[in-house]
Amino acid sequence: MGSIDKYIFRTTLASFALVLVSLTGVIWITQALRGIDLMTSQGQTILTFLGITSLVIPALVLIIAPIALMIAISHTLNKLATDSEIIVMNAAGFSPFRLFRPFFFATCVVAVMVTFIGAYLAPDGLRRIKQWDAEITADVLTNILQPGRFAQLDVNLTVRIRERLPGGQLGGIFVDDRRDPKERVTIIADHGTVLKNEAGSYLVLEDGNLERFEIGKREPALVAFASYAFDMSKFSNQGRDVSLGIRERYLWELMWPSEDDPIYKQLGGQFRAELHDRFMAPVYPFAFAALTFAFLGAPRTTRQSRNLAIGGSIFAVFGLRMVGFACSVMTVKNPLAAVVQYLMLFGGIGLGIWMILGGIVVEPPARLMEAINKNNERIARFFRRPATA
Repeated sequence: MGSIDKYIFRTTLASFALVLVSLTGVIWITQALRGIDLMTSQGQTILTFLGITSLVIPALVLIIAPIALMIAISHTLNKLATDSEIIVMNAAGFSPFRLFRPFFFATCVVAVMVTFIGAYLAPDGLRRIKQWDAEITADVLTNILQPGRFAQLDVNLTVRIRERLPGGQLGGIFVDDRRDPKERVTIIADHGTVLKNEAGSYLVLEDGNLERFEIGKREPALVAFASYAFDMSKFSNQGRDVSLGIRERYLWELMWPSEDDPIYKQLGGQFRAELHDRFMAPVYPFAFAALTFAFLGAPRTTRQSRNLAIGGSIFAVFGLRMVGFACSVMTVKNPLAAVVQYLMLFGGIGLGIWMILGGIVVEPPARLMEAINKNNERIARFFRRPATA
């Protein structure tokens, strides 16, 4: 690249980084607030909260990066136009397509980043979130049980402890388990400990009573025990065997799924839609860059309005993205929707390149501008009228 190309390339990527960090930070905060219960109800530290919520950032970047690139290219072109640099470069022999070259290089950098994030980084972060969440759930007995409080670990599982004793023991344990619709189990124990092993997580209760109410029986069954292991594996999922969703799969796992995968058998359409989304993620930056430059990259004087061009580029880019979302949803049931999305994306790239090569300047018709100017003058004269006594 020449000095001009490097200047535009650096300016575009610097703007892209600033916009990407700003937008991602704002959206990340809104997403992180949903997980604030990690600290409030589950007793986790601020570091755990930040660690878990930050793992969703790659998935956010995957969606935000093409939009941030569009904003960065718009800012760079507006800066070049304001300083009359586009006019000077055009007078020096730079064609619009030649001027597009540094923006194309910047788009390639963004596309490579999006490819890596979509193929590996985003699904890896999401599966780490699920694994971490399972581990926190598995460790819930030692983290959220507060003395004197009834902790509802699940919709139908309530546990209370009277106090925490030295050596990790729990004193005065009450358990109300209604997870099984056929029976209700109530346990009161003098003390107990938390036991974790390869088989799962258990609350080992000692010196207590177990009362079981079964449907269809008038009298409850009452059992006194010296030691009883209350299995929490169903609730905790042991923090080890985590079932991965579709978004948590790496790209190669979507391309070659196991035929025995129960999720693939049940949700094959969603596998297909997610795979096409991963394939098209690196294409969106090229479509957004081509359309944005097509609307804003033509040389204009400072007297020529750029409002219509800016509005047109925003409408084209966001329209393309919204239609892409719609096609992605329809691909679950209809594979032809993915073909429409591919045609739409490459059609947008082709349209942008055709406008760039043709040097098409997007500006409002002269009659429309004349009518707008007359209307503005009429409104200005109305407000300049002297007030009558």
